[in-house]
Amino acid sequence: MPPWSQPLDVERLSRSAGEVAFALALAELPGLRSRRGGIAGSVQGRVQFGREQDLAIAELSLTGGATLECQRCMRPMQQPLDIRARVALVASEAEAERVPQELEAVLAPGGRTTIGALVTEELLLALPLVPLHAQGTDAHCAPAATPAAAAPVQGETHRPFARLGELLKR
Repeated sequence: MPPWSQPLDVERLSRSAGEVAFALALAELPGLRSRRGGIAGSVQGRVQFGREQDLAIAELSLTGGATLECQRCMRPMQQPLDIRARVALVASEAEAERVPQELEAVLAPGGRTTIGALVTEELLLALPLVPLHAQGTDAHCAPAATPAAAAPVQGETHRPFARLGELLKR
């Protein structure tokens, strides 16, 4: 079992102000594998645990890069990652209701979570839903031609439902 998937005791780490450093390949994270076209790349960073307002807090910082598949040209594209997040780790949804608005509530059932779960949660928020190269950044990723720009079609237009109205009146 990789170190990033080991369950961590949130209460113990938050009371002792523990810090965990990590480095992991994005393809190993089960929550990211289902993304269309897959994901490659790696991230490294650290999680600093603490307590505020009687809540376990995790300050996550990670850097790295993700290789995604552009949905326009279907070629790989690079997405740099530099994420900073502060989250409250809560054991239940009822406890999540008392989390201040400036913090995101992340469920840690039974007071346990993994580095992989924290990283996956933040990456799902940071990565684009539909990865696309920025306009003009890749010669292979030109926008699709509009139908108006296409050459006119010669010959008769076939209209399969043209006589449908007549048939329905019978």
